[in-house]
Amino acid sequence: MLEGFNLLVSSARGNEREANEELGYLIRELGDPSPRTDYTAVSGLTVAKTNLDPVRVISRLRPLLREKPWEFRYVLKVKPVGRVVNCTVEEISEAASAQSARIKEDETFRISVEKRRSKISSKEVIDAVAAKLPRKVDLRNPAKIVLVEIIGHVAGISIVDPKGILGIEREKRSF
Repeated sequence: MLEGFNLLVSSARGNEREANEELGYLIRELGDPSPRTDYTAVSGLTVAKTNLDPVRVISRLRPLLREKPWEFRYVLKVKPVGRVVNCTVEEISEAASAQSARIKEDETFRISVEKRRSKISSKEVIDAVAAKLPRKVDLRNPAKIVLVEIIGHVAGISIVDPKGILGIEREKRSF
């Protein structure tokens, strides 16, 4: 399933199975009767596929976390993925370009590359993606973040608001 995921999930190393079960339960609570989860070759990192919009899953998990924080024991972070492609500079930049309408004309962006088990150059990826996005860059306070999540031979690309990533511990500290 590594080629077709739309959520990237972080957990503590060794807790991948529990995190997958927990996320599956939470997504079913949100209305998807059959979410799928799978492991990656990276410890502490799993993937999920839901029929729900992954960006909306994040926005709907946030209030659930506030109401029932005890239901989030193993999942540490959840990131939406808009598209999964082969891990080449060309395919990554094309996938980012295909989602570029999410960045409005007057908005700024930042590119965030997370590499795992890949020798692809982060600088090459950033340069190629930035060349396809005719908007201003703001590294400190961007309106949007272009997430490039590389796991071996595949890359997940999405364009999200800064609050489009659910960091469980950070959220718990805020309330």
